[in-house]
Amino acid sequence: MALWGGRFTQAADTRFKDFNDSLRFDYRLAEQDIVGSIAWSKALLSVNVLTEQEQQKLELALNELKLEVMEDPEQILKSHAEDIHSWVEQQLINKVGDLGKKLHTGRSRNDQVATDLKLWCRQQGHQLLIALDNLQSKMVKVAREHQDTVLPGYTHLQRAQPVTFAHWCLAYVEMLDRDYSRLNDAINRLDTCPLGSGALAGTAYPMDREELAHNLGFRRATRNSLDSVSDRDHVMELMSIASISMLHLSRLSEDMIFYNSGESGFIELADTVTSGSSLMPQKKNPDALELIRGKCGRVYGSLAGMMMTVKALPLAYNKDMQEDKEGLFDALDTWNDCMQMAALCFDGIKVNGERTLEAAKQGYANATELADYLVAKGIPFREAHHIVGVAVVGAIAKGCALEELSIAELKEFSEAIEDDVYDILTIESCLEKRSALGGVSPKQVAYAVDQAQQRIDQRDLSAVKVRPARLTDIDTLESMVAYWSSMGENLPRSRNEIIRDIGSFAVVEHQGEVTGCASLYVYDSGLAEIRSLGIDPGWQRQGQGSAIVQHLVDRARKMAIQKVFVLTRTPEFFMQHNFLPTSKSQLPEKVLKDCDQCPRIHACDEVALEINLCEQVILRTSVA
Repeated sequence: MALWGGRFTQAADTRFKDFNDSLRFDYRLAEQDIVGSIAWSKALLSVNVLTEQEQQKLELALNELKLEVMEDPEQILKSHAEDIHSWVEQQLINKVGDLGKKLHTGRSRNDQVATDLKLWCRQQGHQLLIALDNLQSKMVKVAREHQDTVLPGYTHLQRAQPVTFAHWCLAYVEMLDRDYSRLNDAINRLDTCPLGSGALAGTAYPMDREELAHNLGFRRATRNSLDSVSDRDHVMELMSIASISMLHLSRLSEDMIFYNSGESGFIELADTVTSGSSLMPQKKNPDALELIRGKCGRVYGSLAGMMMTVKALPLAYNKDMQEDKEGLFDALDTWNDCMQMAALCFDGIKVNGERTLEAAKQGYANATELADYLVAKGIPFREAHHIVGVAVVGAIAKGCALEELSIAELKEFSEAIEDDVYDILTIESCLEKRSALGGVSPKQVAYAVDQAQQRIDQRDLSAVKVRPARLTDIDTLESMVAYWSSMGENLPRSRNEIIRDIGSFAVVEHQGEVTGCASLYVYDSGLAEIRSLGIDPGWQRQGQGSAIVQHLVDRARKMAIQKVFVLTRTPEFFMQHNFLPTSKSQLPEKVLKDCDQCPRIHACDEVALEINLCEQVILRTSVA
């Protein structure tokens, strides 16, 4: 059923429906639409549109739906819904009946899709940062291995001056560093929440939009409702960054294709990223690199198409904006795939150092060194430049390198040339003299490799952060604890209990959004329990649980607690974190008394596990 049918007396033409519907591509926003809907249900609770019981029922149903989507996202495509918003609403109504119809109160698909798309862009942006980081790390590793591998440098595809393979790698590391910086900036700029802007004029309900933004992990709420629903700058900015980065990847590919050619023979790509010819059995084609180069134009096309779509749109929302998603999805998917493939091309790469050195010695790459030598003898550079040019012509006529000319032959070009000239005409000298910052001397290249590695190591790419709980987290903690207790996984805790024990709680955040919680409850000196562990269903299996368990174990160790135990129905998870099975009879009476609250007390299926922190300390000390 359409969300807007009341105004119409005739059904839409099926051809128009096919033309108009967006579910075939915006189904990728399902998780974001559900997350946004949960936050909106809390906002409606805050303005008394929903009761607490209604909100919890909606949140429970939406979380169930999110898990179903995560397990099989393509199930959505079997529906005839107009778009992802219609699909989510219909599924919700199927689960909770007419209560599901209340959720859209005060909300428009205009601010809804703007929010969904920003949530998706933020999440995808983080994945792209990881891909950039991985590619840079791979290239720095190869650079470290080839600091001494001499490579001819080129201008105009003519051999110019010798460099090293490491220096060439680091040139692209610098390009990717700028891509990384641009992407970081773009993620920061798009980190504003449009939800609550309505169709164009704002919502009629007096909710706190800043709180709503923070509930979704955004830095702040947007400031103007007209701009909020019509803004697609972040779409174009991400496409622009992808286009610039694809340009860098295309240049990288072109270099490597040239280096891999039979004419150069500088590198050999692994069989895993090359293919053969259906006719010529000897061929080994660099198809991965050629495809990266070819896909560059595809990303450019997406950016150009989006900018042409937006350039003449009046405020506020227009259906033209539906054209933002396919191009964006394709551009960022393509960029991500190409970064992954570029990194793969450096796996198993073989660099022919003998061949690169031989090529670097050809083409009179040391001519500039001879000119600098003459300058050191007091000859003006322009005159020295002319002398060396004539010398190169002479060497070409004799079919030899500059360093192969005798002193007598060299003196024909300038009386200033002495026997010491041969020391500066070597490849080693050519490299060593480029000792200024950013040059190709061995010391500078080694320094550059170390600096690049340090910059990479200093990045914090773990989107998962664990911190002590704050009083401002109470609502989220109460909601999360209530959710998992309603599922029968944890014991119920009242709001007063949570406030009282706030110091024992920790929360896990993903880009500012609280996605999980747990507490370290201390019973007696030397004993503590991890309890109330719960991760938002949409964030499970993404390292959240592991991060918060490790945080609490580390906290217990700092408090000199001897043992930490847990009662759980998922012992395998805790055993991965060095917990070992123990007997419940070994637990204090206070623990078992707490179990009286459990609805499964007469059919308990929980397993007790513990980790002995004293034994771990002793073991680490003995190993050290």
